[in-house]
Amino acid sequence: MSARFEGSYLGDAGKIAPDAVLECKICWHVYDPAIGDDTRQIKAGTPFSALPDDWRCPQCDGERDQFMVVHAGTAPVPAAPTLAMLAIEKARQLTDAFRDIHDNKMRDTPFTNRSLAVEAIGFRPWDGHILGVLVVPWFMNLVLMPGPEDDWGHFKTGEKHIFTFPSGDYEFVFNQRPSTGPYFACSLFSPMEDFSSQLQATDTARMVMAALFDPASRAAEDDRAGEIRALREADLAAEADRTKAVEETAAAPVAVVESVPSRRALLTLGQNKPGEDAA
Repeated sequence: MSARFEGSYLGDAGKIAPDAVLECKICWHVYDPAIGDDTRQIKAGTPFSALPDDWRCPQCDGERDQFMVVHAGTAPVPAAPTLAMLAIEKARQLTDAFRDIHDNKMRDTPFTNRSLAVEAIGFRPWDGHILGVLVVPWFMNLVLMPGPEDDWGHFKTGEKHIFTFPSGDYEFVFNQRPSTGPYFACSLFSPMEDFSSQLQATDTARMVMAALFDPASRAAEDDRAGEIRALREADLAAEADRTKAVEETAAAPVAVVESVPSRRALLTLGQNKPGEDAA
């Protein structure tokens, strides 16, 4: 781990106990592993030294190396890496692998956004796995990597699998690389031409991670599905009314009947030309 902690055992994060309490020297916000950090969905029990690389002070947005130890803790420093520490290492492996792909294969391709760089965002433990968002100049994916207890040897490249989160069900595709091992990926954006800066892309990735664990997102999706069904039913009813009106007009040629406007006509504010509704 490369993070530097001022006033914390000469910067050796490996000597910080899992239950050590640290304080931001800028705003005095305290990070207590027993509590975690709700703003970033950091679960209680996560040591400060195992926080995601992009974690910052939730109060003043100060960098993590501005935190100082205020209580050294009593728990022994673990000999083996925790799942949170494994998340940091997996994110590093993924970043290194795709930086190499970018530098040697993708840099000059037409669908690579030269304003963007490879970055792993918010990688953390989830349900025994490692979850985060991978941003590269040509795509943004949710990535799920195996934890210590996972055996993904039976999966084949290209195989699809559904994972369920508080916000809904998502389809992931299995892949593996020599430098990263196996992982599942769920496409979010591809290509990345609509992003004008790295900051815009990483902010979007963080919002994705937050929305993923927000049950309200599932309710909003259900509402949108209901709206779509309602619009479709209205279209069918309008079509039935229009058919009936045409039949009545044919039976009484002296009557002038204006047909019910189609959904396309409504959306285009009546600007579509005669005959376009059939398209």
